[in-house]
Formats: sequence, C-alpha cells, structure tokens
Amino acid sequence: MPSPRHTLRKALIAWLYALALLHLLAGFMLSWAGHSGVFDDYLLTLEQAFWASDAAPAAARAQQVWWLALFGATLQSYALYMLALVHIGHRMKRAAPWGWIIAGILLWAPQDMLISAQARMWSHLWLDGVALLLLLPPLLWLYRHDGNGCAAREARHG
Repeated sequence: MPSPRHTLRKALIAWLYALALLHLLAGFMLSWAGHSGVFDDYLLTLEQAFWASDAAPAAARAQQVWWLALFGATLQSYALYMLALVHIGHRMKRAAPWGWIIAGILLWAPQDMLISAQARMWSHLWLDGVALLLLLPPLLWLYRHDGNGCAAREARHG
C-alpha cells in the first residue's frame, strides 16, 4: 500500500502537469484569439493604463494584439519546458528539476510584479500572486521530499 507521502507526491505532480497544460492552453489562446474579442476588456484596461483618452488609436490596439500573440508563443514554450521538467522530476525523483522550476518562477515573478505595479496593472499582480500560491507550495514540497531521498526510498520499498 502506498504511503501518504507517496500519494501526496503523485497528486502534486498531477497538479503541476495540469498547471503546465493550462499554461499551454492559455498560450494558444493569447496567440490565436486576440482578434476574436475575447480579450477586449483586458486590452481596454491596458489602453487605459497608457492612454489618457478613453480609447487608444486603432494602431495601438493592433499592436497590443500583436504583443499578446508574441507573449502567447513565449508562454507556450514555457509550458513545454515546465512539462518536461515536471516529467523529469517525476521520473528521476530528485530535487534538481523542481529547483529549476522554482528558480524560473523566482526570476519571473518579482520582475513581472514590479513592472506591473509601475504600470498600475493591479490585475497582473493578483494573477501573479495566484500563480505563486498555486505553484510554489507543491514545488517546494517536492524539492524537499525528493531532495531528502524520500521518493527514491519509497520507490525501492513500496
């Protein structure tokens, strides 16, 4: 019978796979749904942060849709890297893959939050905070668990 720690490890890894797939889906949406109207409210909040008038020129909206598409493609590649690292961490049962994901998040989050705060894009701060809460606790647990060799011992004895 699997130990509770083994069961928790499997659940956290499934959670991280799901979040990586969600990043991939979000990246596709950003790249390919920008002209569909799905992001109109979001684009309006961006425009209001940078344009004094009620509406930005049409060229500015087109540029924002273009930037969203580029960011979506970047997010897709990030999601693939995350999927690969989760897979490697799951298979290797070592701390290093979890540490690399943590390092990437800690590189991204403070910069994203600072840049968003400077532009007064508070929705980005909320989204970043939620992402940190959803990602860091499971990653830290896995880093500690696999770093202590617990997963390898459970695999040998369970």
